[in-house]
Amino acid sequence: MEEVRAAEGAEEKESKNFIEREIDRDLEEGVYTHVTTRFPPEPNGYLHIGHAKSILLNYGLAKEYNGTFNLRFDDTNPTKEKSEFVKSIIADVRWLGADFGDRLYFASNYFDKMYECALFLIKKGKAFVCDLSAEQIKEYRGDFTHPGKESPWRNRSIEENLQLFENMKNGMYKDGEKVLRAKIDMASPNINMRDPVIYRVAHQTHQNTGDKWCIYPMYDFAHPIEDAVEGVTHSICTLEFEDHRPLYNWVVRECEFKNPPRQIEFAKMYLTNVVTGKRYIKKLVEDKVVDGWDDPRLVTIAALRRRGYTPEAIQKFVELAGVSKADSSIDSAMLESCVRDDLKLKANRVMAVLHPLRLIIDNYPEDQIEMLDAPNNMENEALGSRKLPFGRELYIEQDDFMEEPPKKYHRLYPGNEVRLMNAYFVKCVGVDKDAEGKVTAVHCTYDPETKSGSGFTGRKVKGTIHWVAAKTAFKATVRLYENLIDEEKGKLNADGTLNLNPNSLTVLTDCWLEPSLRDAKAYDRFQFVRDGYYCVDCKDSREGEPVFNRIVSLKASFKLPDKKN
Repeated sequence: MEEVRAAEGAEEKESKNFIEREIDRDLEEGVYTHVTTRFPPEPNGYLHIGHAKSILLNYGLAKEYNGTFNLRFDDTNPTKEKSEFVKSIIADVRWLGADFGDRLYFASNYFDKMYECALFLIKKGKAFVCDLSAEQIKEYRGDFTHPGKESPWRNRSIEENLQLFENMKNGMYKDGEKVLRAKIDMASPNINMRDPVIYRVAHQTHQNTGDKWCIYPMYDFAHPIEDAVEGVTHSICTLEFEDHRPLYNWVVRECEFKNPPRQIEFAKMYLTNVVTGKRYIKKLVEDKVVDGWDDPRLVTIAALRRRGYTPEAIQKFVELAGVSKADSSIDSAMLESCVRDDLKLKANRVMAVLHPLRLIIDNYPEDQIEMLDAPNNMENEALGSRKLPFGRELYIEQDDFMEEPPKKYHRLYPGNEVRLMNAYFVKCVGVDKDAEGKVTAVHCTYDPETKSGSGFTGRKVKGTIHWVAAKTAFKATVRLYENLIDEEKGKLNADGTLNLNPNSLTVLTDCWLEPSLRDAKAYDRFQFVRDGYYCVDCKDSREGEPVFNRIVSLKASFKLPDKKN
């Protein structure tokens, strides 16, 4: 029995990712008694699917260890930050299900503490005011093969540095005229440790603190202080911060924080055929290539929400992507499969004809409207059923009829019989054509004995097609989306611009939908039978005039891994 328990314990330990194992070790060794994590976005744009991994990872760790989770804005750069981005990020984090409660913080609220830390470092002889320009600092820093060169201002007295830094705070210098630098090691093999800038002059109005400050801390200085002030135990960062970890540790050590946080890095999540870089997204927005940061062709969290993705689908996707130390690229089809899998039992299955062709049942009473029973989801009886109006004139999809069909075509063609979904068998007996010979209407006859649910077993048909009754259907706008870019041709053009797909958006304005959809509300999701999953657009829909975004088609090009109990 002891052997069995040991084996089970080993299996559980092995199933944990490397971050969890690090946290377990810290708790076992008494380094920390409580786990606190944070998600620290910069409010300089909208969050995207890559951020979702960080949000859910940090929140999941806090939840797993019965700890606390903070949402903290790293708003130390007033030149790029907007309150619009703050609001959108808060909404995104909440929508994803990461509950930060009242633990909402702003780095800018710690500016006084950061200023005190800077003074503390100056007094310790660990920081100095430098007059070199940004270009000169870069030149003096050296490179990977040459050590850096000390600034001529590196050995100013503590008194002089205190006075100059005070003058910086009081607005006596122009932007870039002076900076405060940490005094570490200009010969360090890690370039980040070669006397990095920790404060700069910037006469900018801050979205949170207004004009109180004209000096602002650099990210590498501010971030560890923010973590330490909030009692964060594990600062989970992406791999590009690995080389910055020695500086992170230097700041919390030299500022003499008790029980300081530790930084652990994990790999970012990259997706094929999508745009995640804020710089690229910002340009697409500014050039009006897309309809704002929440355009459904983007993978910002706001865009995914608007398109109709669910938090559960994104949570599943992040879970499947896993946590690793090596960068990798994930097929965006996996994200699509996650939302299909999530909506399969949740969404009502409804009738919508996107490319209409009139179908006339010649032997059906002309003015009769019959109400037929239709299940809302044949795989989930709990969703119930609805009444579906049926009449003499219907709309069907254009590709559900062919005059000269190929082999194995089982839909409508002259002389063939099919089932109208949830209705009757109909047989094609003729067509109407316009002057150019284009089919404008299909004529059929129906067999009243074949009504769905009647138990009719007299004969079978091979094809079933969907439809809407012309008298009761309503016209709606439907938007179809493809990848914004196609990586098979290369993500970037030769000039560095994005290789955009000209067919990324198709707008259909002559679509006919069953009447139950007329009162659909923003974010309501449906399966349009035989086509795909759709969501009511939250921006362009009006009462009684919903606009539908296709979330994904029904056809999957990626199979989710089997679920394990």
